[in-house]
Amino acid sequence: MSCPTRTAAERLHALQTQLYPAVLHSASRAWPKVNTDPLRTHDAAPLHVTLTGGAGQIAYSLAFLIARGQMLGLYQPVVLRLLDLPRPEKQRAQEAVVMELKDCAFGLLRDVVATADPREAFAGAHVVVLVGSSPRAAGQLRRDLLAQNAAIFKAQGKAVSDYADPDVRVLVVANPANTNCLVFSRCAPNIPRTHVSCMTRLDHNRSKAQIAERVGVETRNVHNAIVWGNHSGTQYPDLRFARVDDFPTKGASTPARALINDDEWVFKTFVPTVQQRGYKVIEARKLSSAASAATAACDAIRDWVLGTPAGEMVSMGVVTDGSKYGIAEDLVFSMPVQCSGGEYTVVDNLPVDAESQRRLRASEQELIAERTEAYTLLGLGK
Repeated sequence: MSCPTRTAAERLHALQTQLYPAVLHSASRAWPKVNTDPLRTHDAAPLHVTLTGGAGQIAYSLAFLIARGQMLGLYQPVVLRLLDLPRPEKQRAQEAVVMELKDCAFGLLRDVVATADPREAFAGAHVVVLVGSSPRAAGQLRRDLLAQNAAIFKAQGKAVSDYADPDVRVLVVANPANTNCLVFSRCAPNIPRTHVSCMTRLDHNRSKAQIAERVGVETRNVHNAIVWGNHSGTQYPDLRFARVDDFPTKGASTPARALINDDEWVFKTFVPTVQQRGYKVIEARKLSSAASAATAACDAIRDWVLGTPAGEMVSMGVVTDGSKYGIAEDLVFSMPVQCSGGEYTVVDNLPVDAESQRRLRASEQELIAERTEAYTLLGLGK
């Protein structure tokens, strides 16, 4: 009787591979905590995922993607925990999200909890996505905003360090993401710094979309676009190593730079479009990016815990140790990485030309200034 069951599972897997290619990765590259066996889905222990800012629009978009298996895969059950401030309107909004999630009857969602208690939210968490932060008020000085958010992420670093699973993976989405992530990591002594990242995947995805549109292909054909540095106007979207598969003919793999032999477009259109995309979204809808940010968060965690395909590089904001590309230690800097077994490895052998070096240094200096200000405000030594 086991053979027909296995055959049915294999047929299901083949169908899902066609429908959801992005969420089905090789089991050999997955984090051991994640179930990748379709036959064990119902018996697999659920992974606990915590979202802060649970009443906000990014968390709202993100929660449903996670419950559908877009973050941890189609065979991994989840328990969702939503955390937000203990204000009545925030808790009512979270309860509404809980109701909607239950109404969707997701097969992978084992439970969902809304709370204002960090201990309850982070207890035993395997994945934490830090979305909530203090938004900038009208007329507020940047220094004051940085101080508010640094204090938030100092407290959250301690709480996650105290209560989460020791092997937790943490993604910081809230801006200023790089420096928030650095403060969090500095204040989370029980969490390895390699298990904390800030999200630059949205910039990475934006880069792929711009390349695909320019060449005239689907985004799934574009690989190895890179974003370096800060998630800010100094970030450096870099297409020097990007390739376009199945173009101009099926089976071909062509360097994007060979297809886009136009420095003016690269530096006057492509780079600033990616750098300023968030501002353009706000101008158009009077709200910040939500669905695209939630999708990017899923993409970032999925590749981290399920592994990147062989030969694929993605962009992650990682804590630096001073040994990669001459970037100073103790910053959170976006770099090209490959992932396997729930760990990332920085791809550290890419050539850096003079223009790229200049742009990396500009982002590094901005991050050093942010770090200095945040550490000073919090009384943290270098």
